[in-house]
Amino acid sequence: MKYSAKQLIQGWIILSRPPFHIVGILPFVLGTFLACRLGGVFNPEVFVIGVIGVILVMISTHHAGEYFDLAEDTIAAGQHNNPFAGGTRLIPAGKMPPRVALVTSIVSFTLAAAVGVVLQFVYETGPWTLVLGCLGALPGFFYSTEPVRLVKRGVGELFIGFCYGWLPVAASYYIQTATIAPIIHWMWLPIGFSIFNVILLNEFPDYEADRAAGKKNLLYRIGKAKGKAVYLVFNLLTCLTMLISPVWGVPFRVVYFFLPFAALALFIAFMVWRDRHQDPRKLEMLCGLNIAVNVGTSISYILAYI
Repeated sequence: MKYSAKQLIQGWIILSRPPFHIVGILPFVLGTFLACRLGGVFNPEVFVIGVIGVILVMISTHHAGEYFDLAEDTIAAGQHNNPFAGGTRLIPAGKMPPRVALVTSIVSFTLAAAVGVVLQFVYETGPWTLVLGCLGALPGFFYSTEPVRLVKRGVGELFIGFCYGWLPVAASYYIQTATIAPIIHWMWLPIGFSIFNVILLNEFPDYEADRAAGKKNLLYRIGKAKGKAVYLVFNLLTCLTMLISPVWGVPFRVVYFFLPFAALALFIAFMVWRDRHQDPRKLEMLCGLNIAVNVGTSISYILAYI
């Protein structure tokens, strides 16, 4: 089957899932903002290049997932239409050749590495710049990529919590200041807990497809009942660690900014506790609201320091 240049470009954009980049970009913005407010440093060129690096890592991650998750995504395409699970469905539908996703994943990974080199050696952002970049790029690329494939080892979700939680906040602060503020080691917790829950809840629509394909992610290993319990615990941890963040030195007004998102998180927890997530339509809604909680967590921190 021949694909036009327009089809390939449109398909590449869809595979990249631009709307979901916000969960990686916002924590990076937060770290940069903290560097400006706490360290008095802001280099706009470093910030823009850093954001490009973050986006490239996320593209590499998404495209690798589209290629290596083809079996389960094909099964899921016949079971549900949840936009937060089962991939983009372009490749199972024959609208995009699988090889394109693999090639663009590798190219994006390579370009992200080049960004790290530029930041460390051209802009002299610090000796740990490439190390921090590798801490994000390697788990991202190998989240789905064989033979490592972290997602099938039951630890992929934990890596996501780290790579979308501590890492972007700490790395963006570091490339501006060449240091990492101690407060970041606490601030990232609600961001990490909430993004972990985003991934976990998104695995529920794909549960049967993942089992059929032998994709042994966390939910596959512990089952839906325990997965529900884990989700509820991490949901409460998100709210708790965020609401007590003034103890770590975050301005107290962060509590006021986070209250609407805390209410949203508790609403989702209530719905899951009452097993409303077993309804596919309600589950789709909850998956979307779940992302809003994660995004709202980062936004609340940023607003607290304005």
